Amino acid sequence: MMKPAVSYRRLSKERKGKPVFGLDAQQTTIAAFCANEGYEIAADFAEIETGKGHDALERRPQLDAALKAAKKLKAPVIIAKLDRLSRDVAFIAGLMSARVPFIVCELGANVDPFMLHIYAAVAEKERRMIAQRTTDALAAAKARGVKLGNPDQARQNSDDADAFAEGLRAIVMPVINLSSRRLAAYLNAQGIKTPTGKAWKSETALRLCKRLTEKSAA
Repeated sequence: MMKPAVSYRRLSKERKGKPVFGLDAQQTTIAAFCANEGYEIAADFAEIETGKGHDALERRPQLDAALKAAKKLKAPVIIAKLDRLSRDVAFIAGLMSARVPFIVCELGANVDPFMLHIYAAVAEKERRMIAQRTTDALAAAKARGVKLGNPDQARQNSDDADAFAEGLRAIVMPVINLSSRRLAAYLNAQGIKTPTGKAWKSETALRLCKRLTEKSAA
């Protein structure tokens, strides 16, 4: 008799049709694992969202739904690779406290839950080392006089941001003296989204004000 399971797949972001270990690849890995281990996928959840931060669950509704489905079915959540869940030790520790078993295909069906913390700690350490090496390499290149980034793309991004800000000038300027926190709340109350389609925060409202005032002074 096949055992029920819930599958969860995550992609950090779309990369112009070339995702790193994409959703389809994860599905193939999970399906092969379940066939070998006698599991039947009762529910599947997938999303494109970051896995960074100990509070990432708030930004990952499909993972939250997978946890609830697993509790209802009294089944494990199966993921292809541990980093599809997270590389954050605190985040994984929080998931373990939810008392829903996780099975990672690349680690095998019988890995003790405690070992997930160990693997996560190693992955988190590796991520920090890679980030530091990248920072050091960029600093060294800049010191050698290497021009970093794509100037044409940077210019286009700046032009797009200017155009977006100008579109909000009539709305923002009458309340420009509000604190950035209150301005963010005001914009959110008006149903206005940031250029990336997200809710306004203090820092994004502050950048908008700075862009508008600099253009006014120019």
